[in-house]
Amino acid sequence: MIDLIHGHLAVITDGPPVLLRIGPLAVRWYALAYVGGILGGWLVLKRMLRRSCPPMTEKQLADFVLWATLGVILGGRVGYVLVYDPAEYLRHPLETLAVWQGGMSFHGGAIGLLAATILFCRRNGLSWLRAFDYVVVVQPIGQGLGRLANFFNGELWGAPTNLPWGVIFRLGDAPRHPSQIYEFLLEGVVLFAALSWLFWRTEARRRPGLLMGAFSLGFGLFRIVVELVREPDAQLVGHTGPLHMGQWLSLPMIVLGLYLIIRALRRPLIVPDEPVAAQLDDASGPLRNGAARA
Repeated sequence: MIDLIHGHLAVITDGPPVLLRIGPLAVRWYALAYVGGILGGWLVLKRMLRRSCPPMTEKQLADFVLWATLGVILGGRVGYVLVYDPAEYLRHPLETLAVWQGGMSFHGGAIGLLAATILFCRRNGLSWLRAFDYVVVVQPIGQGLGRLANFFNGELWGAPTNLPWGVIFRLGDAPRHPSQIYEFLLEGVVLFAALSWLFWRTEARRRPGLLMGAFSLGFGLFRIVVELVREPDAQLVGHTGPLHMGQWLSLPMIVLGLYLIIRALRRPLIVPDEPVAAQLDDASGPLRNGAARA
């Protein structure tokens, strides 16, 4: 239910977070976010690969999308189960498979995506670092859609607030920061715009690790800021010290991002050595253009 209560927007979820039903088929916000993120990222990546120095061919990209999807889903779910609520899932192990009910960790999904990228690239003789530089540019598409799904599901809300844009997520509760929307704007829109600018308007794509570093640094900073007004996970209250779990997990991302940026800026640019068309048409083996393993 979406309504106005005492001048504040109210997003009240009554029952399972379903967008619409078509007979026995239920279309859920989470499913829509994943499908939109995968398809949107795929389309943008195809366009990116048409620039000079692509880390893989379009044919290889079609295979990689499956690897990336599995990495995100498995890593996200395993990360949530292990970090955010292991005791609950030990009591109800079958609930681990219920990904449609929510409970996905961004940090776990990022590790799963990275692992999938490394395995795919090693299998195909590609540079995983250069491939991941491209992947992180489109990751905010899925991240932003996921935060919108959190908002409409009425979950992961912020702390109580008197600000006029506070949102009521439970009947009888005070208005709260719509932290999901803050994250949609920062981790989705702003981060995607910044990384796209770096890719299309600078030579960042020719400096292995630079885009990955910019993503890691930007996401880590944005997450730490939003966590200041986000309600901590109920099962972790009093167990994470002065910071929320999301902030603790984001600190290594900031350190990693700074390291990758400094390292990339100290290394020489990758210089194209053959026409782009030839690179895109040849999927038979490793690319000669900067394809040494990272």
